[in-house]
Amino acid sequence: MQAIGPSPTERNEYQRRRKRLVKAIGKRGVAVIPAATEQLRNHDNPWPFRQSSDFHYLTGLVEPDALLVLCPKRIEGEVVCFVSPRDPERERWEGPQLGVDDAPRVLGVDQAFAIDELDERLPELLSGYGKLYLPFAEHEWVGRALSWFDALRQGARAGVQPPGTLKDLAGPLHELRLTKSAKEIDRLRKAAAVSAEAHLAAARGVQDGIYEYEIAATLLKEFASAHGEPSFAPIVAGGSNACVLHYRANAAELKDGDLVLIDAGAEVDYYAGDITRTWPVSGRFSQPQRQLYQVVLDAQMAAIETIAPGVSFDDPHQEAVRVITQGLIDLGLIEGSMEEAIEVGRYRRFFMHRTGHWLGSDVHDVGRYRVDGDWRELEPGMVMTVEPGIYVNDEADVPAEFRGIGIRIEDDVLVTEEGREVLTRQVPKQVEEVEALMNSHRDPVNQPLE
Repeated sequence: MQAIGPSPTERNEYQRRRKRLVKAIGKRGVAVIPAATEQLRNHDNPWPFRQSSDFHYLTGLVEPDALLVLCPKRIEGEVVCFVSPRDPERERWEGPQLGVDDAPRVLGVDQAFAIDELDERLPELLSGYGKLYLPFAEHEWVGRALSWFDALRQGARAGVQPPGTLKDLAGPLHELRLTKSAKEIDRLRKAAAVSAEAHLAAARGVQDGIYEYEIAATLLKEFASAHGEPSFAPIVAGGSNACVLHYRANAAELKDGDLVLIDAGAEVDYYAGDITRTWPVSGRFSQPQRQLYQVVLDAQMAAIETIAPGVSFDDPHQEAVRVITQGLIDLGLIEGSMEEAIEVGRYRRFFMHRTGHWLGSDVHDVGRYRVDGDWRELEPGMVMTVEPGIYVNDEADVPAEFRGIGIRIEDDVLVTEEGREVLTRQVPKQVEEVEALMNSHRDPVNQPLE
């Protein structure tokens, strides 16, 4: 039976996170953090439920239709949770619920109330605070807050005042989420390991005549076998499909002589992996493929080498840009000196995205990239992807042998006190290692000639 709340050993971790957020919002601030609601796929058939990352980060509760309220210095308790009352008939169909009575003990909160009492009790909880923190991205809660303010204004003659300021909860909460605790890093390592095993299995299945969706099915099977799920819809892009950055169709047949780009990651225990590798369908790179692949690999490894505490988040990207730009010049795909090609953005014809993003409970995780207008400095506990690429579509004005080639190489990297740890290093990416893996399971009689 699946746990619907944190284990006793995990409870302290969630309590520590709530205390940090209470400190961040200050004694004049009150925070309201909603859980996710179930979403219908069609008619009365819901999508599999996935809890809000923010709510899960602070509670560990995986039920829908709940709410957390943080009330600093409140005499009756600073941490209040609203949950669904237990319903025996619903439990018969859908499984056990936490319930109001057990919520304080299981979640480690001070008080719990039924969710249907929310509008009645919230005005009282908000009274006397100067600032209300809400997730602005969830518009319905801003509207509900205004109704709570109306209820408070009705008691103005008795000295009851609503908060005078609405603040976006994303500011303080997402800054806390950006730097991972030891427990979070353990979960990210697990997600990375599961993601890596899935990519290895997918690579072994690559061959002429197989369809992209069959490779996607291998990835999903490996995720599920580790009690995980995809952290995003897998991208399996053969040939020129790889030049579509967020290719989703996964419907084409793989063909000898092409490359296949696989971008996929597992989410395990609410933490995400995100890996991209590009494999030769035949088991061997052609010369143009090898040349472009080596440029991307050199750029990725150079970018990873820059990562360390105190380094700007932008530094890995700029290093990748330099390596890719020079590589494109050397191969005759763009003209000019490296400095000029970077200044005018000539490389962007073939490398049009950033080199990475934060990684955590969300695959594109939260946290600001700039602070006061400047790129922020990396700190131990931050986790980011490094994923340069080159994409030469079929219509590009370049020598024909380079057209229709899309390559991206991506790893998940933890910033450590000493420098960095590549969490996804189990998946080969050197040319010789890639070809060895691709050919380790093939019939040597049918191998292409060197």
